[in-house]
Amino acid sequence: MIGFFIKKAFFDGWDNLISLVLMNLGFILVLLAVYGALEVTTFSTPLGILLIGVALLLNSLYNGVVSFQAKEYAWYQRPGFAGFKTGFLLCWKHALIHFALSAIMLAIVFFVIPFYFAYGSMVPFIVGVLMFWIVVACALALMYFFPLAAQLPDDKPLKTLKKAFMILGDNMLFSLFLGIYTVILLALSVVFATIIPGVAGNALSKQVAMKLLMFKYDYLEANPKTSRKHIPWDELLFEEQEKIGKRTLRGMIFPWKE
Repeated sequence: MIGFFIKKAFFDGWDNLISLVLMNLGFILVLLAVYGALEVTTFSTPLGILLIGVALLLNSLYNGVVSFQAKEYAWYQRPGFAGFKTGFLLCWKHALIHFALSAIMLAIVFFVIPFYFAYGSMVPFIVGVLMFWIVVACALALMYFFPLAAQLPDDKPLKTLKKAFMILGDNMLFSLFLGIYTVILLALSVVFATIIPGVAGNALSKQVAMKLLMFKYDYLEANPKTSRKHIPWDELLFEEQEKIGKRTLRGMIFPWKE
């Protein structure tokens, strides 16, 4: 399943490369907002913190809209940029929850954890370590938050968040892999100045991951006695494999030579 996930995420990204680049260019506005907020903190900390909050809200909203757009790409649809309006109307409530959790996590990382570590004794250190791992768990769960919101749009935000944690607990090894995969994408985004894969490529990869996991849960719902350790991935992914076909890097760049 992991091998096919990498393949599908890559080729879905390639097939929608121009759209992903354009969405990543839009994200530069969010980065400028973050930079401006950090600059303001040098002469006014309260105003800087307020503007950082605004930048975080813009980040959550933009990530939500892009994620809803990426969901269409993962399902082989081409909604066009008119889909942004629909995505915003569907995701803004989820984006507020995402913003609140992001703000809390950043506050814990930059203020609460250093506060406990500064004590220099064992008990506060243990508390700090526990809070660190809580933040890591929340970050891993949030990887599924917008994909679930897009693929199960009838769920309320808190129900979506609950499902995100349930999926994390049920797919811990894959979640760790997806977390590492996300870090690699972020590193590549820095190298390529956020143009590619960027926030859009990251969102698309998570939509692909969620789509494949949904196949698993649909199968388990239809076959409740099946062991979770014996999921017939070859059978479940057969149609997706047929849609992608036997593609190569050479054929992707020089299709007339295939």
